[in-house]
Amino acid sequence: MFAEKLGKQLGRPTRSVAGWLVSKFLTVRNAALEESLVQISGIQPEDTVLELGHGPGLGLQSAAKLLTAPTGHLIGVDYSVYMHQMASEQIKELVASGKVTLHHCDVAAMPLVDSTVDRVFHCNCYYFWPDLKKGASEIHRVMKPGGLMVTGLRLSHIAAFAAKRIMPGENWRPEAYMTALRDSGFTDVRMEDKQHTHLTFQAIYATASK
Repeated sequence: MFAEKLGKQLGRPTRSVAGWLVSKFLTVRNAALEESLVQISGIQPEDTVLELGHGPGLGLQSAAKLLTAPTGHLIGVDYSVYMHQMASEQIKELVASGKVTLHHCDVAAMPLVDSTVDRVFHCNCYYFWPDLKKGASEIHRVMKPGGLMVTGLRLSHIAAFAAKRIMPGENWRPEAYMTALRDSGFTDVRMEDKQHTHLTFQAIYATASK
């Protein structure tokens, strides 16, 4: 029962003691991974960039620093009202300036125009989606032809969570997500081991082919 409750909070934190603790956990555990993921995403100053499941806003803050051109724009989506509100407060100046737009929505139903996003990144996210194919198809829809998506995870940690039944089902397995990406029209789908300073992690890459 505890593992199930923890899994739900990790996937969709609520404004509660448990949700607050999860937000602190995400901030501490994901800070280096979010920063590393942004660095390997190849973000250009003029890009339109999308972060999925942005959580407290760590990745948003890192990515926004790279979008220095007037046309550079950052979009964040999260299914948790609590995380949406927390990130909105953390980067309120960037939201007010129009540089960043945040949406409280499901990854499988984003209020974005077709073929408008250059880069997509997300961290410790996909295994909470109820339908990987719907999520992957929606990401593909909003991306420009040739756009790059990068996913960051620490496979050993996720496998340990799965063994404790915090991650239900088999969606946590990278192979399941990579299959959904290929089936949705992505090409050059691959997973690589990465090392960034003291951090070892895995990155899944996929190119939107249209």
